Amino acid sequence: MKAVIFEQFGKPPRVQSVADPTPAATGVVIKVEATGLCRSDWHGWMGHDADIVLPHVPGHELAGTIQAMGKHVTRWRLGQRVTVPFVGGCGHCFECNSGNHQVCENQFQPGFTAWGSFAEYVAVEFADTNLVALPDALDFATAASLGCRFVTSFRAIVDQAKVKPGEWVAVHGCGGVGLSAIMIATAMGANVVAIDLTEEKLAFARELGAIATINARETQDVVGAMREITKGGAHVSIDALGHPSTCFNSIANLRRRGRHVQVGLMLGDHAQPPVPMDKIIAHELEIYGSHGMQAFRYNALMDMLATGKLLPQKLIGKEITLDDAPAALMAMDRFEGTGINVITKF
Repeated sequence: MKAVIFEQFGKPPRVQSVADPTPAATGVVIKVEATGLCRSDWHGWMGHDADIVLPHVPGHELAGTIQAMGKHVTRWRLGQRVTVPFVGGCGHCFECNSGNHQVCENQFQPGFTAWGSFAEYVAVEFADTNLVALPDALDFATAASLGCRFVTSFRAIVDQAKVKPGEWVAVHGCGGVGLSAIMIATAMGANVVAIDLTEEKLAFARELGAIATINARETQDVVGAMREITKGGAHVSIDALGHPSTCFNSIANLRRRGRHVQVGLMLGDHAQPPVPMDKIIAHELEIYGSHGMQAFRYNALMDMLATGKLLPQKLIGKEITLDDAPAALMAMDRFEGTGINVITKF
């Protein structure tokens, strides 16, 4: 098969011909019909993820059809259209038994713990626990765009922050994660304020439902601007970028007893950012992480897609080829454009 491979961290990946994968006893091989490019892939390529062993194939936001199955797989059939969470639970550890597959103690992550989906085929373990069936009406590019960005934002807004109608929600960073969070929070009836450095992304945020925006490049006091717009601070705030400044502002702009959710990855030099601990204590703020979403929770998401309450296809920027992927991956630190790149031609 053709696959994008990097043999050194930070060095240009290239498309190569490699052996086709085979399924584990509890796993499947999926023919990749679409796969999204995510900044998590960029972090992996830069060497920020200790699970990656070189040489490596990135990619974890995927949709396709089952081409081969292990002997212990019972819930699926060949040819079935599927997607998969970027964190796969083993199905038998303490966390999986409690329903929290997204923090499985033995988790499988395509594109990180194993070769990923920037390829014609990808092997996925623990299939009976983690595969998600795709409705016929959902195209592969949209299904792949759910990936880690949309589902992580869904869990952050719905399950972690438990956003309520009428609450003020601040979203710091209007990349794929942030735009997803804006759309989802709006669908939940919240009042969303979007914060970013570019007018292009802020305009797109308003199209997706943000009722107010703050240009952090032009606004000296982002926290003060948020407090003025919301008359006291956000009930919920999301750091969708993963940077010390957005993490700090996201916590600092909360009203008393507000909830912060960290969605953007904090890796490398940013792994231990300073936070306003004085406010966390005095205002009884709640701090959450959001790391993927369990396969069984996709049902609620799929229902909202089917009824048109969520339209993730609006977040797709460009459909590209596998040959385009190396250059697109290396450019992700420049935060160009307003949509998600999805590989749809292999």
